[in-house]
Parts: sequence; structure tokens; C-alpha cells
Amino acid sequence: MQQEIRGHSGRKADPLYGIRTILRCGAGNLTDRQRARLERAIAADERHDEVFVAWQCAQQLRAAYKASSPVEGRQIAQKVLASLPTCPIPEIKRLGKTLKQWREAFLAYLDTGRASNGGTEAINGLIELHRRIARGFRKRDHHRLRILLIGGGLSHPTSSRKRCTSSFRGS
Repeated sequence: MQQEIRGHSGRKADPLYGIRTILRCGAGNLTDRQRARLERAIAADERHDEVFVAWQCAQQLRAAYKASSPVEGRQIAQKVLASLPTCPIPEIKRLGKTLKQWREAFLAYLDTGRASNGGTEAINGLIELHRRIARGFRKRDHHRLRILLIGGGLSHPTSSRKRCTSSFRGS
């Protein structure tokens, strides 16, 4: 929207540029001062209403994940799935269509006691990063040990040595 209205990305004096970090926050985390800044920036131009609507949609999506119970979260998620694809704002409509395509996976998070494979994906990401970098390891066993160390499957040898040497000092 900033690019469309001003013809450039944000600058210090642009209202939307001034609230870019506020737009990334949850509504419940905003202070009164931040709410006032948000309202002023949205009121500065009627075209900013699209940004505000997008922010509200993001808050609804956050509410589905932050709901106190999975049942409540599922109800919010189903409202989101029903309303976003029909929104006249193209970005929100596209998000709604994507969520609709991923409906089963989206709702499964709420049906499985909020289980996620995020931890597994994080470890896989670290392993892939170090596999690409290789850190100069040429032998498979050395590389394998390094991956286990990074992934949390091993403790570093120096930490066990410190414990062993401290017990020998006393004798």
C-alpha cells in the first residue's frame, strides 16, 4: 500500500512507515500510545483502511492459535476460513485461498492438542545448514559426530572433561 500511495517504500515522514512495527504486534500487546499511533496513521488516508483490515485479519488468525481451548480455536479458525477467501482486498483473499487449500493441516493443529513438528524442522534446518557448509570435515564419521553435536544428540567432550579433571584435583 505504501508503494502504491507514495510511489516509494517508506520514509520517516510516511504514516504507514511509522507504524510498521506496530502492525507486526498482537492487538493485546499494544500500549495505549501505540494504539493512538495506529489510529492516527490509519486515519491519515482512507486508502490506509486496507492495511487496517489486513491487520485485523491477522489478529483473527492469531486468535485461533492463541485461543484458550482447542475447541474455541477451531471455531475462530473456521470463521477465518469462511471469511478471508471472500474479502475484496487481493492479499487477504489470496491468504484465504491458501488457508482453504491447507484447511486440513491448519485445523489439525487444533485437533491434535496443538502438536507441531516445529522442533523437528528446526533440527533438520540446522543439520542442512551444516551439511552445506561442511566445516571442512571430509570423513563421514567426523561429519556425523558434528551433526549429532549440533542437533543435541551429544554433549561436547570438553564439558565432560571439566567434570572429570575437577574430581582428580582433589586427590
